[in-house]
Amino acid sequence: MADDQIRYDILAQEALRGVMRKVLTEVARTGLPGNHHFFITFLTHAPGVRISSRLRQRYPEQMTIVLQYQFWDLKVTEQGFEVGLSFSDVPEKLEVPFSAVRGFYDPSVNFELEFDVKPDSELAEQEEGGPDVVPGPAAGAPAAPQPRPDKAAPKRGKAAEKAAAQGEEDGEEEPAGGAEVVSLDAFRKK
Repeated sequence: MADDQIRYDILAQEALRGVMRKVLTEVARTGLPGNHHFFITFLTHAPGVRISSRLRQRYPEQMTIVLQYQFWDLKVTEQGFEVGLSFSDVPEKLEVPFSAVRGFYDPSVNFELEFDVKPDSELAEQEEGGPDVVPGPAAGAPAAPQPRPDKAAPKRGKAAEKAAAQGEEDGEEEPAGGAEVVSLDAFRKK
């Protein structure tokens, strides 16, 4: 078989990341339309990822964030995005380059993108000064405004319920009043 000197695999990955970039840019500008919401999985030690040391300790390899009800200050650039989320009622700012994203899933329309991301061992070789860690919120720092939770929780699909059950089985506690972190493996067909 001939060598792929054009590197279609890389071109396809970049094009798919462009879809995610365009969607997030529109959401940053106008908000989430309808029932759309996103599960975004990324490698926490990838170059350019900036999260607090508290989150990095809790999620040493990868984490999934949910952009649905409680997020703020979503900003999107050509290279990545930053967003404010609450974890166990502690506001955090996350900066994630698109190159660190492994998965993007919108369960409202069952749309999923998976990306090839270099394994952690290859990423570690590329990092010179180690991962970027931002300090957690300072004691006494004002908390970000939190919307009042509805009395009736929205219905979740079977995949989300399965992911929540898997998180309970793994001993992971769900952050109270914050973003829900689940593995995208729960949404993959077996």
